Amino acid sequence: MLARARSGDEAAFLGLWRNLQPRLLRYLHVLGCDDPDDVASETWLQVVRDLHRFTGDDEDFRRWLFAVGRHRAIDAARARIRRRVSPVADGLDAFADGQTVEDQVLDGMSVRKAVAMLAGLSPDQAEAVALRVIAGLDTPAVASILGKSPGAVRVALHRGLRALAADPRVQALAAEAGGTGPTRLLALGEVD
Repeated sequence: MLARARSGDEAAFLGLWRNLQPRLLRYLHVLGCDDPDDVASETWLQVVRDLHRFTGDDEDFRRWLFAVGRHRAIDAARARIRRRVSPVADGLDAFADGQTVEDQVLDGMSVRKAVAMLAGLSPDQAEAVALRVIAGLDTPAVASILGKSPGAVRVALHRGLRALAADPRVQALAAEAGGTGPTRLLALGEVD
């Protein structure tokens, strides 16, 4: 799909967007973006603009996408500090897509729950866990995006996932899902 998108196939690019956009939005929520949709749009604009220069496989593309998203989020935070802006029509974007209101509410609740759970972690741990679990990147890719060594990322992942596994909210979700949640979370930190 990536090769077809690079050659200008709009359907292939749409497939990439559909696959990666939800993960990108969750990651931007974890970073604390005021407007994750706007930052994601800026990310995809840069990806479209620079796609012809990109070289690599699917994993490299995902790593590149999340690195671009992180940089756009940093830029947005800097711009927000320089000039305070308040959204005028917050929530009107719900009318623009085909998702039902029920789906939007459930998606919003799950994103809010995930962000609330990650908010209890240090910023380094939260970002490492978000890139590893939400974005699905491997430890070397996370290290590359964060500008840290793979060992430092593994430590942050281990500590963050251990803290999440001990969180009563995660334990309650695991009990609802059949009891494998915290153990599976910890296993994610040991992969790679």
